[in-house]
Amino acid sequence: MSGRTVSGLLCGAAVFFLVLLQSTESVYIQYQGFQVQLESVKKLSDLERKLVFSPRLQAQSALPILCYHWALPLDLQTICTSRAAASIFKALKTIAEDNCELCENAACTGCL
Repeated sequence: MSGRTVSGLLCGAAVFFLVLLQSTESVYIQYQGFQVQLESVKKLSDLERKLVFSPRLQAQSALPILCYHWALPLDLQTICTSRAAASIFKALKTIAEDNCELCENAACTGCL
């Protein structure tokens, strides 16, 4: 193998391990069959503040208006497939405020 190939392989391996390390340090919340990152749940309040409330859109859909926000994190988008999405989002926000990083709530995993 040439020096360039070895260097490329080492660089690729380093990136892989950095991504793996980052994903193992994440705190997750498990609730009603959904597993989401704590950091994603913390973004919910910011998204809600940025939303422009549309009574017409809310009346036309059974989904929470958050489900239509373009910046909703991917792991939270799966919740929008549930009929109980509004109550799940509410519960997740409550859990996230409950010292999840310290694993004081049984729904939290991956805490330090």
